[in-house]
Amino acid sequence: MKEQKGSTQLRPLLILLLSSVLLPGITARAVSGVAPDFSLQSRDGGTISLSEFRGQVVMINFWATWCGPCREEMPHLEALYQRYSALGFTLLGVNVEEDSENAEAWLEEMPVSFPILFDPENRVSELYDVIAMPSTVLVDRQGNIRFSHDGYQPGYENDYQTQIRALIRE
Repeated sequence: MKEQKGSTQLRPLLILLLSSVLLPGITARAVSGVAPDFSLQSRDGGTISLSEFRGQVVMINFWATWCGPCREEMPHLEALYQRYSALGFTLLGVNVEEDSENAEAWLEEMPVSFPILFDPENRVSELYDVIAMPSTVLVDRQGNIRFSHDGYQPGYENDYQTQIRALIRE
């Protein structure tokens, strides 16, 4: 069967799409562009905006308490935050649940020192085209999205660390 010209261009996209369905936890998506600014209520009752962190490397992690991989990933995120925050890195944990009560209760069991924000109407997750839980976005010092990860499997924290180090060095 002769292959049509357009089908060879679609093959990589089809493979990526099938991989994401057949291999749960598929990670990095190719992304670029300016990270959309947002403001959300933080756990301490204030409001935090992404733009406050311009000049820093920022990891935005979208998570929920009902998400097992989110719970598994959280201690690794805390370790990354502890290790790199003094070098111009911050992490914003964005909880996507309608009611923050579950998140508050779970964070009592698994305390973190990085800011936790609440996106109960999923406006920010929609802004960032979140398609899986958890989803992680890395933003460089100029405010550009450089890496995006969908899902989590053990070992992804090593990729995060490599990417954070590279962005800090820039």
